[in-house]
Amino acid sequence: QVQLEQSGGGLVQAGGSLKLSCVASGSTFSHYSMGWFRQGAGEEREFVGVIGWNTGTRYADAVKGRYTISRDNSKNTVYLQMNSLQSDDTGIFYCAGRRFGSIYVTQQKLYDSWGQGTQVTVSS
Repeated sequence: QVQLEQSGGGLVQAGGSLKLSCVASGSTFSHYSMGWFRQGAGEEREFVGVIGWNTGTRYADAVKGRYTISRDNSKNTVYLQMNSLQSDDTGIFYCAGRRFGSIYVTQQKLYDSWGQGTQVTVSS
């Protein structure tokens, strides 16, 4: 399994932007598809988006056009760029990894490794 360490997050005004990072160690990062999930207060953790181990991205409808996932395999890092943030985006964001997963894997139970989570708060 890969170990994941998250950074970024914080407090931002509505309409603002934030970028989250997730650094992997302990395994071959390039073999992993990397997902992002969000958990709002009192809510279940939900799929935000994923970037495949080979290529491609997929996003939840609520974030399409606002969020962008990218990866830098030379740095073992995946990023989540969030623009035009809204109060509904508030929550704890988690990165997750699945070895040789596809961009069609959106269920959290299918991911092998998880970051510690980072809080994103959008003030209106």
